[in-house]
Amino acid sequence: MHFLVCFIFSLILFSCSNQDTEEYVDLEKWNKKKSLSFNKARLKEEDLQIKIFLEGRQDLKMDSTGTGLRYMIYENGDGLKPLPGDSADVQMTVSLLDGTVCYQTDSAELDQFLIDRSHIETGIQEVIKLMKVGDRSKLILPSHLAHGLLGDFKKIPPMAVLFVDIYLHDVIKPF
Repeated sequence: MHFLVCFIFSLILFSCSNQDTEEYVDLEKWNKKKSLSFNKARLKEEDLQIKIFLEGRQDLKMDSTGTGLRYMIYENGDGLKPLPGDSADVQMTVSLLDGTVCYQTDSAELDQFLIDRSHIETGIQEVIKLMKVGDRSKLILPSHLAHGLLGDFKKIPPMAVLFVDIYLHDVIKPF
C-alpha cells in the first residue's frame, strides 16, 4: 500500500513539473515571418476542421466568401435587406463544431445589434448584410471572424471555429 501511495504521489509531482516546461516564446525572436507562418498554419488547420465537419453534414450546401465565412440561407424571407448603421433584431444559436451550444437567444426574446458598429462577431456582421428580414441562415465562422486567439473568456475557447444558426427577425432604420 505504501508503494502505491508513493507511486501516485510521484506521478502527480511529475505531471505538475511537466506543466512548467511549456515552450517559451522569445518575443525578440518572434518576427513577421514567424507570425505569417503561424497564421497560415492555423488557417489550414481550421479549414481542415471545417471540411471534416461539412463532410459529416451533407445537408449543408454552403457558399463561401473571400474572408473564409461559409454560409447557407436555408429559409428565405421577403423583407428589407439591412445596411451598415441599421439595427438588426435576431435570434441565434452559437455552437462549437462539436455541437456544444455556447449561446442561444431565448425563444421569447431577440438580440439586437448595430450593423458594422457593435461588438458582435465579424462573421455575423458579414452574413447579416447578405440576408433579408425573414431569412434563416447557418454559418461557419473561422476563429478570425469569431473570437480569435483569445475566445470570449466565458464559453467560447481560444481559436474556436463557430457554427451559428441565425434568424433575421427585423431591421430598424436609424432616424
